[in-house]
Amino acid sequence: MLAIDPAASIAAIAAEAGVDRRTVYRRFASREELLAAIYEARYEAVARAIEDSRLREAPVAVALHRYVEGIIGVNRTWPVELTRLRADETIRERRDSLIREVDAFLERAAAEGLLRADTPVAWASSLLPQLMHLAAQQLPQLSDAQAADMVVDTFLRGLGGR
Repeated sequence: MLAIDPAASIAAIAAEAGVDRRTVYRRFASREELLAAIYEARYEAVARAIEDSRLREAPVAVALHRYVEGIIGVNRTWPVELTRLRADETIRERRDSLIREVDAFLERAAAEGLLRADTPVAWASSLLPQLMHLAAQQLPQLSDAQAADMVVDTFLRGLGGR
């Protein structure tokens, strides 16, 4: 609901969930606390997707597909507006830590020849999340794995080693 309307009220959220507004307020003292819990849950899911993909030890192509599939699943499960994720300092620190881990993986992918050596890792790091976001939103008919196939193919054909 918040993905569709980031300004949705607690009353509207409670009604959509089929509970009374007071039920939501018993768990979350404020709208900000509810949003913080949502963002925390999203980052927990992102961290699990990164861990499950085994970016440091799995073969690069396998790890890339696992990572993309996992993040597409996260994007579909937690389709929240991301601007706040960049604005909140605590959230930003966690986000930056996760990005550093993925960037290290992309450096490894470039070093192993999966990505073109002449492409800055920062470019790949900016492009990949956009592709995953688009796949999560615009390819709902595909499973997470099928959408990951499309993203990885697009990513590697554009940035793949020659």
